[in-house]
Amino acid sequence: MKIVHTIAELRAELAGKTGRAFVPTMGNLHEGHLALVRQARAATPGPVIASIFVNRLQFLPHEDFDRYPRTLENDCRLLEGAGCDYVFAPDERELYPEQQGYKVQPPAELADMLEGHFRPGFFTGVSTVVHKLFNIVQPQIAVFGKKDYQQLMVIRRMVAQMALPIEIIGGETCRSEQGLALSSRNGYLSDAEKAEALRLSATLRALIARWQGGERDLAQLEADALRHLSAHGWQPDYVVLRRQRDLGSPVEGEPLVALAAAKLGATRLIDNIEA
Repeated sequence: MKIVHTIAELRAELAGKTGRAFVPTMGNLHEGHLALVRQARAATPGPVIASIFVNRLQFLPHEDFDRYPRTLENDCRLLEGAGCDYVFAPDERELYPEQQGYKVQPPAELADMLEGHFRPGFFTGVSTVVHKLFNIVQPQIAVFGKKDYQQLMVIRRMVAQMALPIEIIGGETCRSEQGLALSSRNGYLSDAEKAEALRLSATLRALIARWQGGERDLAQLEADALRHLSAHGWQPDYVVLRRQRDLGSPVEGEPLVALAAAKLGATRLIDNIEA
C-alpha cells in the first residue's frame, strides 16, 4: 500500500489503471470504514483508493472540526490490512489551495431537511469535497456507508444529475455486539453513555414496530419517540419515519427507513434502520 499526499502524485500513480474503487473517509477509522474498503476490494480487480481528509466545509462553526481525531498512522495500518492499495491523505492547502468559491449546491428538497435542517450547509460541504475527490481519483466505483443515509442519497443524486461515470455502492451499517452503530464520534462517549446510546436504535425499532402494527398518526408516533429520548437525557434533533426512495412521507407498500439524530451529553449521534 502506498500513502500519497498530493494530487499530482496520486494522478501519476493511478495513470493507466482501470477499475478504480474509492472510499472517501475523514479518518479515525473503525470497523465500519474497513468493511467499506473490503466491499470495494471485492467489487473490482483494480486499485482500491481510500482518502483521509477532515473536510472543514462540512463543519458548522460550533462543531468539532478542531478536535476531530486525526489518527493517520493507525488508519493506514488498518487500511493496509483491509486490502487498500492507495491512501490519499492531502493537507488542507493541497485540496483547497485557495478559498473554495465554487461549490456544489444540492437541491433543497433533499438537502435542507433532517441533517441539512439542523446542520445548514452540511450537504453543500459534503457534495463539494466529494465531487472534487471524484475529479481527482476518477473512480469507476465509490462506496459509502448507509449509516449516513441522507448523505448517500445526496451523493447518488449528484452522480446521476452530473452524469458522472461512477457506480455508487451503499455499505450496510456496522454495529457493535450490543447494537450501537459504529461511528468515529463514539470515542467521545463515556462507558455509561455508550450503554445509554443503545436507546437510539431501540427507539427507531419501536417507531417502525408501531407503524407496522397499524398505527398511522405519524406526527404522534414521531413526537412520542422524541419525548422518549428526551425523558432519558437526550437532546434529539429528529426522529422520523420516511420512505426509502426519497425520504418523503411514508406510503403504504413502500420500503421505509426510520432516522434519528440526537445529542447524548456533548456527542451528537445519528442512526437509521430500514424496514
